[in-house]
Amino acid sequence: MVHKMNRWQEIRQVVVVGLGITGLSVVKYIQKYHQDVSVQVIDTRQNPPGVDQLPGHVEIHLGGWRAEWLSQADLIVVNPGISLATPELQEARNHHIAIVGDIELFAWHVHQPVIAITGSNGKSTVTDLTGKMAEAAGLNVGVGGNIGVPALDLIDESIDLYVLELSSFQLETTDHLQVKAAAFLNLSEDHMDRYDSMAAYREAKLRIFNHAESIVVNCDDPATYPDLYSGNQVSFSLKQSADFSVRQIEGTEYLVAKGLPVAETASLHLVGRHNVANVLTVLALLDLADIDYSSHLDALKSYTGLTHRCQLVEMRRDIKWVNDSKATNVASTLAALSGLTLDGKLYLLVGGVGKGADFSPLKPVLSSLNLKLCCFGRDGEQFMPLHDSAQLYEGIEDVLEDIAPGLKSGDIVMLSPACASFDQYKNFMARGDAFARLAKRFA
Repeated sequence: MVHKMNRWQEIRQVVVVGLGITGLSVVKYIQKYHQDVSVQVIDTRQNPPGVDQLPGHVEIHLGGWRAEWLSQADLIVVNPGISLATPELQEARNHHIAIVGDIELFAWHVHQPVIAITGSNGKSTVTDLTGKMAEAAGLNVGVGGNIGVPALDLIDESIDLYVLELSSFQLETTDHLQVKAAAFLNLSEDHMDRYDSMAAYREAKLRIFNHAESIVVNCDDPATYPDLYSGNQVSFSLKQSADFSVRQIEGTEYLVAKGLPVAETASLHLVGRHNVANVLTVLALLDLADIDYSSHLDALKSYTGLTHRCQLVEMRRDIKWVNDSKATNVASTLAALSGLTLDGKLYLLVGGVGKGADFSPLKPVLSSLNLKLCCFGRDGEQFMPLHDSAQLYEGIEDVLEDIAPGLKSGDIVMLSPACASFDQYKNFMARGDAFARLAKRFA
């Protein structure tokens, strides 16, 4: 650990760009572990979240950039939501000022084993379930990163294992994270407002493998394979032979790990085929981290998933209300629909901020379902050509007010928006919470 701390020897002035929970965690971390380092904060917003929790003696500049602070910094720690292509950051780079993210600071500090997960979809479920299974096996686990608790807030000497969800944005500013096992779940179009191409987006994701002892790739998605890797590589698949896969044994489908049946897929509480793939990834990661999961399958079978991810929030008169607000891109919504069995009609709520995505891949799937397409939000109109039933609304409440009187037994009302939420909500969690409250009112 000493050599990692030595990275701080030449650093006396740090500028944190972007506050929020991540920026705040960086400030707290530096003040706790590097008290001789001075910290300044820049946020281009006038009133960013977390500003009221910032220690009074920390200088902060709001509502724009502060070029002289950046030029005088020994290190700039940038929030993952801010693109490195921003001219002010490019200027700092041209002056050879190091720019990192919070995960890089985490990498400099920790010495315990780390499991890391990335992918366009499913990474939160895989991260959470991996943590739960490791805890069931008796380990003290720190779970966070892009999900829940910022990585720097997890740091504790008593931790046996860290399990981190990492976004492409976080990986862009991470160079030295050494991991016991890393997984790249899948790649689908997302964040095209940030990246020039799918190749650039993929390249950011692949950085998770740079210092990985072992890696997990998706046989069904060749984009998850690294271009160059000489370490231990295992695979998962729902469709073909792989290290971790599914197999029919005497008419029953089983999860299979390295040729051995683990559990019936029907014993899982999770909904949808995408979640079977997620479970296979969890088994692979635990195996690579030398964690014996075979005695703790009850934790696997009883796991019901995360809030806002295909979550059943209300069921009355045999009508299901499903909160899948975490579906902020097309692939997430496609995954939710692929695992669906319908006894009645599906009322699908889509819309929000589309992030430049192409929604046309939804059209063939929607045409095969008995549904009404309910479009809302800033880019709701872009969904209108996808189905004959499509109707445009202002927001979620307007949708539910309109459809509630006509709902019948067997129907499903599902919020799976395929869009970000920040046109009408603070984040996808606030959007999901609003849907859940409204479901209780209209059910």
